[in-house]
Amino acid sequence: MGELQRKSWKMQVPIIVVFEGWHASGMSDIINRFILPMDPRGFRFHTATSPTDEEKLRPLLWRFWTKVPARGQVAIFDRSWYRRAIIEHIEKNNGKGLGRCLQGIRSFERQLADDGYLIIKFFLHISKEKQQQRFKELEKNNGDLFIVGEDEVDYANEYETYLYTVEKILENTDSFRAPWTIVEANNRNFATVKIMTAFINAMEDKLKEVDYKSVTETTVDLFPKEDLPGMPSLKTSILARTDMEKTIDKKEYKKKKKDYQERLRHLQYELLKRQIPVIIIYEGWDASGKGGNIRRLAHRLNPRLYSVIPIGAPNDYEISRHYLWRFLKEIPPAGRIAIFDRSWYGRVMVERVEQICTENEWKRAYREINEFEAMLTDWNAVVVKFWLQIDQDTQFERFQKRSEIPHKQWKITQEDWRNRENWDAYREAVDEMLEKTSTTYAPWTIVEANDKKYARIKALKTVTEAIEEKLKN
Repeated sequence: MGELQRKSWKMQVPIIVVFEGWHASGMSDIINRFILPMDPRGFRFHTATSPTDEEKLRPLLWRFWTKVPARGQVAIFDRSWYRRAIIEHIEKNNGKGLGRCLQGIRSFERQLADDGYLIIKFFLHISKEKQQQRFKELEKNNGDLFIVGEDEVDYANEYETYLYTVEKILENTDSFRAPWTIVEANNRNFATVKIMTAFINAMEDKLKEVDYKSVTETTVDLFPKEDLPGMPSLKTSILARTDMEKTIDKKEYKKKKKDYQERLRHLQYELLKRQIPVIIIYEGWDASGKGGNIRRLAHRLNPRLYSVIPIGAPNDYEISRHYLWRFLKEIPPAGRIAIFDRSWYGRVMVERVEQICTENEWKRAYREINEFEAMLTDWNAVVVKFWLQIDQDTQFERFQKRSEIPHKQWKITQEDWRNRENWDAYREAVDEMLEKTSTTYAPWTIVEANDKKYARIKALKTVTEAIEEKLKN
């Protein structure tokens, strides 16, 4: 196992090992035996106890997304996201919640597996009689009393109920990307050998795949046109149909700006009171006015209750994980507002156009992004997405002004001019992005931004009305 661990580090294969099972199945002892042959510098051990106050203010999977290992590392989970599925179905008696939870789990595991993660899941199974016997033994041993609580005894009393739920969860989350291994744990020595054998086999198969198999996946269109009724064909540009002549006069601008900013200030406290998070995404052409738009949006907000997250190129630490990881960790707590100045959509724009990621990766990202935003809205978040649209002439004029005005020269770089040369490629990428990621739960708003004042009012209005609609419902 140690040799395989070192090889996985050399080949930069990230590994996730999940342990689930019955209470009193001997999990802690078995996990300890499992990790002994491994180099402790190469793995992180996580226990999924009750969520902290900070974790309770985030989506369910947030606490696990933030713990996914870097490439070459191993993450070992002593209970995991599956614990929540059991809570939803039995302790909350929420069958609908279980369905949504399992759907989110399947997406989570598929996204990681598609990104090269090896996911190995073990369920430690013991009989009802064995569980009751072990509870009695633990109660007799004063040194182990701290791990036996009344709630754990209750599990033994409702073994059949939990057995049905566990079977349902295992059946619905067993896949070739993240298969379950059922471990008969009445005998701990047998269980340890079975786990180590399964781990070694999975590791060897994965390393052979990475070592010998060239990654030439078949490109699949995850969004065939017939599955998108009412969506425009990419043969016609969404952006080309935008009316770029929209303007607003100065007097009306001042009046509406003051009105919307005041409404937003009051709404911010209502969001805090009702623990509703808001996530606002700004994307757009270079020099489309994103920074000024964000400043007007945040002008009257309480700085304690919002944050602006500027997104640039990922660093080495971020590159070593799934591309969504660096955005998950920036998700605001419930009741707060997060404003993203650029976002995860870079995957299907700049990374696509500049060929920073593979074609399969950016094509896969449409589905991953939709699932990510569905997770946010299922968590009760308001998600508002802006594309600030300007024409090429307006961009050129703004570039020229930035070059000529000393205190604005920092805003313009050679990369901006180079990106401008790729206008058509970016427009094609943006059109496809708008088509494939504008959903009922997280729709895109195209902001006509040739007139900066008009763009600011449209953004203020859109955010204000989206929050008011959420609070009303």
